[in-house]
Amino acid sequence: MNNHSYDPKPPYVLSLDVGTSSTRALLFDATGASVPSTHAQRVYKLTAPGNGEVSVDADALLEVVAQTIHDALKAAGPMAKQIAAVALDTFWHSLIALDEKGEPLTPVITWEDTRPHEAAQELRVQLDETALHERTGACLHASYWPAKLRWLAKSQPDVFKRAAQWLSFGEYLHRKFTGHSVCSLSMASGTGMFNRHTRTWDTELMKVLEVRPEQFPVLGDMHDAVRGLTSEYASVWPALRDVPWYPAVGDGATACIGSGCVDTKHWSLTIGTSSAIRVVVEPQQVSPSRGLWLYSIDARRSVIGGALSEGGNMLNWIDATCKLPAVADTETIVRALQPDAHGLTILPFISGERSLGWHANARMAIIGINAHITPADILRASMEALGYQLGAVYEQLCQTLKTGEETPMVIGSGGALLGSPTLQGIISDLCGVPLYPSRDHEASARGAALLALEALAIIPDVATIVPLLDAPVLPNAERGAIYRKAAARQNALYRLLLQDVNKMAGMHNG
Repeated sequence: MNNHSYDPKPPYVLSLDVGTSSTRALLFDATGASVPSTHAQRVYKLTAPGNGEVSVDADALLEVVAQTIHDALKAAGPMAKQIAAVALDTFWHSLIALDEKGEPLTPVITWEDTRPHEAAQELRVQLDETALHERTGACLHASYWPAKLRWLAKSQPDVFKRAAQWLSFGEYLHRKFTGHSVCSLSMASGTGMFNRHTRTWDTELMKVLEVRPEQFPVLGDMHDAVRGLTSEYASVWPALRDVPWYPAVGDGATACIGSGCVDTKHWSLTIGTSSAIRVVVEPQQVSPSRGLWLYSIDARRSVIGGALSEGGNMLNWIDATCKLPAVADTETIVRALQPDAHGLTILPFISGERSLGWHANARMAIIGINAHITPADILRASMEALGYQLGAVYEQLCQTLKTGEETPMVIGSGGALLGSPTLQGIISDLCGVPLYPSRDHEASARGAALLALEALAIIPDVATIVPLLDAPVLPNAERGAIYRKAAARQNALYRLLLQDVNKMAGMHNG
């Protein structure tokens, strides 16, 4: 808990964080500090029947968010009257089709849904992916809108024809709560349909996909807030009726801001449900190299990085499948095991691959099991395998940003990372850099609140906020050498099993 927590300074921002397994709502004060005892959280389950679908009913998720807001306002008590704005971050890449009345024709199709992987391959034949990647900052992959739209056109042609609007969940939430919405540059850039140079929806993609400009939401920046609530919610949340609701921002972007990573010297490492390493850059400062992406935060800031589809989701699956206790309870066991002593080689693609190879249909593989392998060995090996993938992203970012001998300050956030000293040590040892755990366990929500405070001119710039960090986890050279040898073994298995990796990746990781 930070120094401001016991003496909150109004006005407050109500920050909503819509993740892929739960929603949160909490207050932050005028300094960007979290207000004690206002944290509300509700969990929800995604629909994942096993055919590649990973989705959630839009109105069901909306109700979960509404309940979370209600809980937070109740906890805030009299402080609710001093809320100056509502901030929102949501998962990137989601897609919903709406009919002419604004009602959903599809569930929220999430980034984790791999059903459009063949559509992405079709588009690779049709389009110059290198040029598209430079223009949009995204490659052709099942997680992005181009593949989703092509897949819907073929698999659900009636829905595709009836769609009057294509939205992310953040815009849908605002339309239902306030009656209208603005699509931020941040959310637009995460679709793979946004031309980062012209800051418009990409004309070539719209033509190829046979969609029209009017089907896409109006674009805006962080200052383009919406006000007012629909009659249904105005009576329930009078404290929020007349305050600005700022456009949704991608949760990866706000995790950077919330953990203090606002320039090229501070890199954000997040492991929650999934994983990513991200660096904030000026919009035209750099182009994403093969395997990486580049999204917007706002008109002044972009974020370059690589994301993995696995993280806490994979570790929780192993716990459940191997009948281990919760990850937090097995930490002591796995920490006592020696690096790579198990001899296992794992490709951790339990939800398909994103960075660096973008092989959406990749699957998890475990090689080297014998009669002496224990469930704890498998968990430890999976942590190491995750670390190797993140290490590859780290190396690619170093090459792209030309860091040379200059070592960035890596700041860690996300529940799966902050809850595991073992995982922190693996990544620090492998990359050979100190890892600074963030003291703020709600980095995404805090980042959204800081951007809102900046838009309100309550703080001059998010860069003025000092990051709240624990003591660094320092790298061990001997363990690092062991991990790098094991990472090379993982890379050899990758090449053996996934020779048809997308051309976009060029070379692969380790």
